[in-house]
Amino acid sequence: MGFLSASCSYTRYLPAGDVPDQLLRDLPGLLKKFAFKDIDHTADERSFGWACLDDWLDTEWKAAPPEKGHYLTWLLRLETRRVPPAVFKKHVEIAIREFKASIRDEEKRFVSKARKKEIKEQVALRLRARMLPIPAVFDVAWDQRTNIVILGSTNSKVRQLFEDLFQQTTGLQLEPQTPFYLAGRMLGEEAVGRLENLEASDFAG
Repeated sequence: MGFLSASCSYTRYLPAGDVPDQLLRDLPGLLKKFAFKDIDHTADERSFGWACLDDWLDTEWKAAPPEKGHYLTWLLRLETRRVPPAVFKKHVEIAIREFKASIRDEEKRFVSKARKKEIKEQVALRLRARMLPIPAVFDVAWDQRTNIVILGSTNSKVRQLFEDLFQQTTGLQLEPQTPFYLAGRMLGEEAVGRLENLEASDFAG
C-alpha cells in the first residue's frame, strides 16, 4: 500500500551522522545510477533498484522529478522470479530420467551427486527463464527539513534490502526509529543503559 492510499504501513529512519547538502542536490542523479534494471528477457532470479514515484515503470524520471516540495520521493522496485517447488521437483525428475536414458550401458546409469547438482542448476535456470518476474514497489520519502526517511513497508526482508541499497546509493547508514531508539534519543545517552535493562510488564497477570 502506497503513501497515497487510505492507510499504509511504514518504517521511519534517520541517517546516521550529518547529511551533506551536496548529497541532497546529487540524489536525483544517484537514483538514476542505481535505478531498477529490467529482467524480463533474462533468466535472472531477482532485480531491484529505484524508480519514479509517479510512474513505477519509469527509471529515468521522465514522468516527474523526485523533488516534491521539501521532500525527495521515489520507489524501491523489486521483481522476483519464483519457480513453484512442485514444478521444480517434477522437471528435475524428468531431466534425471532423460540423462539415464541417454546412457546405453545400464550398469553405468548411476547419477552421481555432482551430476544431480548440475542437473538441478540447469533445470532451475531453464524454468526461471520461462517464469515472468513478479513485481513489487515500495514508496520512499525523504524529508529534507528533518532528514527523516520513510519506507512504505515493515517487512524485514524489504527493509534490509532498502537499507543496503540506500547506503550503497548515498553512503549513509540508516537507523530505524524504533521506540527503543527514540526513547534513547529523547532521554540521552545516559538513559540507554537503563532502557536496555527494562523488563516487559505482564498487564494480564
